[in-house]
Amino acid sequence: MSSLARFLFALGAAVAAASLLAASLRRRRALPSDLPAQLVPSSHMAGRNRSFILWLHGLGDSGPANEPIRTFFSASEFRLTKWAFPSAPHPPVSCNHGAVMPSWFDIHELPLSAGSPQDDSGVLKAVENVHAMINKEVVDGVHPENIFVCGFSQGGALTLASVLLYPKTLGGGAVFSGWVPFGSSVVERISPEARKTPILWSHGMADRTILFEAGQAGPPFLQSVGVSCEFKAYPDLGHSISKEELQVLESWIKSRLKASQGKDN
Repeated sequence: MSSLARFLFALGAAVAAASLLAASLRRRRALPSDLPAQLVPSSHMAGRNRSFILWLHGLGDSGPANEPIRTFFSASEFRLTKWAFPSAPHPPVSCNHGAVMPSWFDIHELPLSAGSPQDDSGVLKAVENVHAMINKEVVDGVHPENIFVCGFSQGGALTLASVLLYPKTLGGGAVFSGWVPFGSSVVERISPEARKTPILWSHGMADRTILFEAGQAGPPFLQSVGVSCEFKAYPDLGHSISKEELQVLESWIKSRLKASQGKDN
């Protein structure tokens, strides 16, 4: 078995294990108003051709388990890319009847549909932490439009919230098997600059954990708030990430890195 095949098998197994755990157990604060609108990088010009990719894992997973994803990004455009794979805290999770496990915010039920209840306050608290990671890179000299946030499942939902609620335009947000994790009351917090950040949304039509209908609800929501979204459906894909999705992601980010760097030059 090739290293690529081993990685995809391991990644799929990890995701499946988290989903099975939730299923088996089921059987038996506002954003701060003082987020900086403008940050002054310490080495602004040096950061023009650097980039930052933040990857947010799913429920029950960990950051280090996802680090092999970076091996898919071998093009020269990524030679100055910094990656971050943080791990979620370990709170009790409602869909697992209060079991403690890695989770960015609470999930009330699985499978999750377009009408499932949301944990708005938990999402907003998690967004603060993601914004702190982004702000650190901007201060360090990375241009905001060379920053990309990506995530799978719960991490995909947090990706969407973090990108939409960040006060500046970022390079993009990539949502894999995610959902819109907040209600309409949060929409008014989306700034005009954030509405310029493009979204790539990928979802398996055979997903039995985050139902395809939850993914399908994403593009109409984004269109209603003026955000560009490229939606890709994968007919035979369950709750997992495929090699094809990662290849599309590499191309999608690469094209935007070129555009951003060319604009800076």
